Amino acid sequence: MLVLRSLVASAQVAATGSIRGQVLADGKPLELATVALPGTALGTATTAQGYFELREVPAGTHELVFSSMGYQAQRQRVAVRAGQATEINARLAATPAALSEVVVTGVSRATEIRRSPVPIAVLTRREVNLNSTGNVIDAAVKGVPGLSAVTTGPNISKPFIRGLGYNRVLTLYNGLRQEGQQWGDEHGIEIDQYDIDRIEVVKGPASLMYGSDAVAGVINMLPRLSSEADGHVHGDALMEYQTNNHLLGTSVGLRYAHNGWQYGARGSYRLAQAYRNALEGRVYGTAFRELHATATIGVEKRWGSTQLTATLYDNIQEIPDGSRDSLSRRFTRQVAEGDQDDLKNRPLVSAPDLATYRINPLHQHIQHYRLLSRTRWHLGTGELHTLLGIQHNLRREYNHPLAPQQAGLAVALNTYTYDVRYAAPTWLGLETTVA
Repeated sequence: MLVLRSLVASAQVAATGSIRGQVLADGKPLELATVALPGTALGTATTAQGYFELREVPAGTHELVFSSMGYQAQRQRVAVRAGQATEINARLAATPAALSEVVVTGVSRATEIRRSPVPIAVLTRREVNLNSTGNVIDAAVKGVPGLSAVTTGPNISKPFIRGLGYNRVLTLYNGLRQEGQQWGDEHGIEIDQYDIDRIEVVKGPASLMYGSDAVAGVINMLPRLSSEADGHVHGDALMEYQTNNHLLGTSVGLRYAHNGWQYGARGSYRLAQAYRNALEGRVYGTAFRELHATATIGVEKRWGSTQLTATLYDNIQEIPDGSRDSLSRRFTRQVAEGDQDDLKNRPLVSAPDLATYRINPLHQHIQHYRLLSRTRWHLGTGELHTLLGIQHNLRREYNHPLAPQQAGLAVALNTYTYDVRYAAPTWLGLETTVA
């Protein structure tokens, strides 16, 4: 067994070589220039002296791409021999004009902001974290003018664009339509806010590209993708605390990439007590517990790339009743049903019941499962993009005080999505997309 592994390792080493050299600009070394082999996961950045080295490059003829912000990209063909180091240098010329800003969306192609007929706003991960309050929609509202939300609790927000919302605003997760009973305002968006890398908001009609649900606009939430150095494990962890409702949030993520394969996983958990407002103090029925789990595996080779993502969302959210005592204006709780429920004589909610992480009997339980596959094939001068998605959404509402284990409402939604697009440049240099 040891001999066999040694022979395999020797064969792998013998079938690869390395590429090294220096990148110059205006006769001086160019630092942090990108050197990459298109269609593979091989790439690196130059040092302060402009030097670079790519290891474990398969033997054969390759096209090497040199690029840097403010300079024109350069392509050079290089022949790599097994067990040898090939040297190649590049000289980049400055770009005569500034580059236009490009939004890389999670759908079929990139969209240039300056040429788009409708306004497009982009929030980076840093801006999402700075604007974060209760959920990812509230963070987007703070960062994008013209975007608002209907909020029925610290964990429930539905986006509105120029006065239109619900089924008129399309929400996407990495290009996949978010199907989670979006027509109501008693449940939020089933997406892990700690896993979002950027948010793109299209403000205006986008039905031609996205379908009839995008009458008001589109909100595309792009998760973090693995782009780490080959053969190294990278991770991050964060914790969040909010004083208003004593929210406790934590998230841990791991990413690994090797030989074109990419792996990623993240787990997040949040819980909170009833939140406070200036007029009523703590609002009874607004505590929640929320669990997220995400796993991703992908591969990038010469033929293209593919990625498979699975997500789990589990949220237990209290239902705010809003009933109060007529004299003290303190919140009351429902303990009976039908004719036995006397609104005027309901018992008062005690202070300990307002300041607890325990979920009261009247609550809703929302679960959302998602399986997403995205694949890109290089076909000649064009590309074939496919998207396959399966979603299962389950919402149960426990609204019987005398039978707290019995769901008064149970709604299940299964959604199957597929999208196939072919994009190829025409003889005029324009892009043609066939869906």
